[in-house]
Amino acid sequence: MMAKNRHRSPREIPEIPFAAPAGTPAGIEVMPLAELRRRVSEDTLARPQRPDFHHLLTLTAGELRHVVDFNGHALRPGSWLWVRPGQVHQWGDLARAEGTLILFQQDVLDPGTATAARVDDPHAPVVTTPAAADAEAVTMAAEHLSREFQALGHLPLDIHMAALRHLLAVLLLRLAHLTVPADSPAPEPDETYLRFRDAVERHFTATRRVEDYAHMLGYSGRTLARATLAGAGLSAKEFIDRRVVLEAKRLLAHGDETAAQISDHLGFITASQFSKYFIQRTGRSPIDFRKGIRGLVTDVTPGQAEQGRNDQKG
Repeated sequence: MMAKNRHRSPREIPEIPFAAPAGTPAGIEVMPLAELRRRVSEDTLARPQRPDFHHLLTLTAGELRHVVDFNGHALRPGSWLWVRPGQVHQWGDLARAEGTLILFQQDVLDPGTATAARVDDPHAPVVTTPAAADAEAVTMAAEHLSREFQALGHLPLDIHMAALRHLLAVLLLRLAHLTVPADSPAPEPDETYLRFRDAVERHFTATRRVEDYAHMLGYSGRTLARATLAGAGLSAKEFIDRRVVLEAKRLLAHGDETAAQISDHLGFITASQFSKYFIQRTGRSPIDFRKGIRGLVTDVTPGQAEQGRNDQKG
């Protein structure tokens, strides 16, 4: 198996470290979904997991439902799913899907490539579908990477590893900079929104007040409100709240901390304040959410994909 589970309680979502199969280069693995099915049991794949490495997945046939950070995504041939380290994800039924899975650790890339490919961007979309202008180039990059991975022993190991790094870099750079269709231009986000977004990512456990971010960044509250509505389709307050709720869900689903400990981690004054906040935004108490996600994560539907994209923004 490409990953091994650390010791855990039966109900805890496993945090999975990368473990390359014997005889393969460290840090990168490319396999068909048929190989994944052969290696890993259906029950194991159905459990939610939290890997510390990247998953890139594309289908060549069939369809697949995949859950990432508690939001369902319906994958079809031509689309690409990218699960980043720290995100909680769960495989759907692989019986009707064929495709390619690429696993890699971020440190196999040089820092310049990692930055240019936005590999650590927590706001990047989980699923993308390249337009015709990009689809062929992306597919060719993935095929070239797969062939090189299978060609172990044809080159000295250090040269083989360098080739894999470069081919992976080509694929990631293409996926990160897809051509925007001419009939649906997507303007670049406003600098004000980007600064606010990054500030929320750094400070959401310290403050949930729009006024604090406005003061921190030197803007008025109205300026942040306009920029966030234009950039994310949300109010500034909702943007902050969605990021806090996402982190709360991750901690509730993944770890063994009590709701009171999570409340403290997220900067709430009391556990009851956190519980009220969580119920207002999810319709469930923290404890009910934890029980549900560990007992039946598959209740998330592909129809929630749009909500998932919004949660990624926030």
